Amino acid sequence: MEKSGLFESGTFVRVPPRLASEEELKRFHTERFLGEVKIRSLKPTGYLDGGDTPAFRGMFEAASYTVGSTLAVLEKIVSADVTHGFNPMGGLHHSRRSSAAGFCIFNDVGVAIETAKKKHGLAPILYVDIDAHHGDGVYYSFEDDPDVYIVDLHEDGRFLYPGTGQSWETGKGVASGTKVNVELQPGCTDESFRSAFDGALEIAARAKPALVIFQCGADSLGGDPLTHLNLTPASHEYAASRLVDVSHRFSEGRLLALGGGGYSPENVARAWLGVASTLGTHT
Repeated sequence: MEKSGLFESGTFVRVPPRLASEEELKRFHTERFLGEVKIRSLKPTGYLDGGDTPAFRGMFEAASYTVGSTLAVLEKIVSADVTHGFNPMGGLHHSRRSSAAGFCIFNDVGVAIETAKKKHGLAPILYVDIDAHHGDGVYYSFEDDPDVYIVDLHEDGRFLYPGTGQSWETGKGVASGTKVNVELQPGCTDESFRSAFDGALEIAARAKPALVIFQCGADSLGGDPLTHLNLTPASHEYAASRLVDVSHRFSEGRLLALGGGGYSPENVARAWLGVASTLGTHT
């Protein structure tokens, strides 16, 4: 962003990172899980899950900074200090309320959703996730919540972790019909993505969200070493532009963008620079 000159435009405000408090973390995570992470953070051994998320010294504080920074951006949006916000280090959508998973220790998305609802009284919330991996930690945590609408476009779980997010999963109980899962096939291109995205986003008119949260994982771009889709940054810019429109139509512009996956540094830079530029030119 610095090299691109975006900061020179005067459109962007840098929000200092901050730690999330334990009370904030407990809006989504269980007290027992937080205690386990804290202990393992002092004496790290092995993995926090089945083999993806290694324990390391200081991980409790490191993960708390990711969550706290997402909340700091959310606070700027809610107070109308900024129209749209972006925390590239956020979007850690796999961890559950009581467990880590898929490189994710704490789920900043889940904490942000609970904070928006409980502290700021914002509901319904529209969560849109275009990471190549299904956002299972968010989806199943709010599967039965009618105030959380979810649109998740991801690579078909037959070919990629975590293997969830089938198209027939549309929410449970009173939340039935508030979720959309779109399974993209390996090799999916921008054209196919746009068509699928437009169809899935029709739910926004029914949701009329008070807040839009956009997880824009860059691992859906072609050439990512872990995934099999073939998108370009144009898809991320398109999704960001459409969600800006939704946020201004229903949410007084409140749009929180978060990073997520991405295992090619070049792709991450290209995708997220496109997202940031789109947010900055559509305020």
